[in-house]
Amino acid sequence: MAIRTAHELARLLAEKQASSRELVEEHLGRIRRLEPRLHAFVSVLEESALAQADASDARRRAGRKLSAFDGVPVAVKDNICTRGVRTTCSSRILENFIPPYNATVVDRLAAAGLVTLGKTNMDEFAMGSSTENSAFGESRNPWDPECVPGGSSGGSAVAVAAGEAPWALGSDTGGSIRQPAALCGIVGVKPTYGMVSRYGLVAFASSLDQIGPMTRDVRDAASLLQLVAGQDRMDSTSAPRAVPDLEAAVEKGSFKGVRIGKPREYFPEEGLDPEVRDAVLRALELARAGGAEIVDVSLPHSPYAVACYYLVATAEASSNLARYDGVQYGYRNQDARNVVDMFSRTRADGFGREVRRRIMMGTYALSAGYFDAYYLKALKVRTLIKRDFEAAFDQCDVILGPTSPTPAFRMGSKTSDPLQMYLCDIFTISLNLAGACGVSLPCGFSSSGLPIGLQLQAKPFAEEALLGAAAAFERALAADTAREPAILSGSA
Repeated sequence: MAIRTAHELARLLAEKQASSRELVEEHLGRIRRLEPRLHAFVSVLEESALAQADASDARRRAGRKLSAFDGVPVAVKDNICTRGVRTTCSSRILENFIPPYNATVVDRLAAAGLVTLGKTNMDEFAMGSSTENSAFGESRNPWDPECVPGGSSGGSAVAVAAGEAPWALGSDTGGSIRQPAALCGIVGVKPTYGMVSRYGLVAFASSLDQIGPMTRDVRDAASLLQLVAGQDRMDSTSAPRAVPDLEAAVEKGSFKGVRIGKPREYFPEEGLDPEVRDAVLRALELARAGGAEIVDVSLPHSPYAVACYYLVATAEASSNLARYDGVQYGYRNQDARNVVDMFSRTRADGFGREVRRRIMMGTYALSAGYFDAYYLKALKVRTLIKRDFEAAFDQCDVILGPTSPTPAFRMGSKTSDPLQMYLCDIFTISLNLAGACGVSLPCGFSSSGLPIGLQLQAKPFAEEALLGAAAAFERALAADTAREPAILSGSA
């Protein structure tokens, strides 16, 4: 069976051209064939997925389908809690953790009848931009297995790009949905902070984390977001707002009358790959030709976003990850001489190098004598970044730029230089600090055949405008993005 979108699979089910079991078996077969090379999954739930598929088929026969997508498979990032199924965050410290409850988004997928294929690989505790930080082995890019897929939601991106799942959930703290979506040639949406419940998402940085969809096209992204969005009484930060009709916004999406902001800070003379620049600017010209108005805007504090983010995020991580001490749950070192030694050894053994680095950075920023100089100053810069976006959105409907400064890079090429890795998210981090929404979608390929991603950003709770513009770009760029990953043809 050819790789299809979730909507195409739903149509097959509705027209009785395939059963849910057949769809699930097809995806499980592709997982078995590709996983030895790609490693998109930490856990594959073959037995339960087939049982869910059979239950879906029974509902359809009885005329009681739960939604249009009842029986369609989905994958879930492994920092989103699943009752009775281990949730590891790709960390040794949670290697055997089995949550007693579902995340709200998982319950909402189940309420729509979706079939969970498995839990996807990621950078440990969502800390990374390449999925090389996983304690269970790195994931690889299906366009070139010698390259990274991006991170931290790299496993979800790989699964969707390679057809192991039609769509997936990821999480985005500083670009962790959008950057791997760009590097793997798929669509990734970072919703407005508060639009999707974080209940059951294992916390990295609580004021930045957001769950969102990773899909093969914009229409699927709108539908998956529609399924999981909405207020949740279990999450005090979820917004008390009705979810708009995102699918209708995609159908009506057009360039006509849309004001697209072009910030000079997103097109620097140095640090941006020329092929990425050319592809994004070509997309901008297609929008102009389609009737969009191009507006020059500025985000003057965005050059400070990386420094600001790595103070705010690490400070919150230091606090959130303090719970993993070997006492209540998770891994515990058995050779310790006393309680203090047990704490120290447990965390040294259980956490990988990048997680330890960020915990120490955050603890330092929060420590007495340095709080005002670092953390408090970062919060002030965060406010300035938010105001920059507010001023820009007074002039435009969406902001356009590259998602990643480069296409996918070689495995191991940045692991020895954390700063170079951090700069991979230079164009995505600001949006999380501002709490607004954004999407990455394919806009072309490099000369070596690697995908290039275009990023659109919109003001908080403007997902309708965001996805409408994304759909217009997707249609305009269709001829430039109609390729499949090399691994599917056997050429990689």
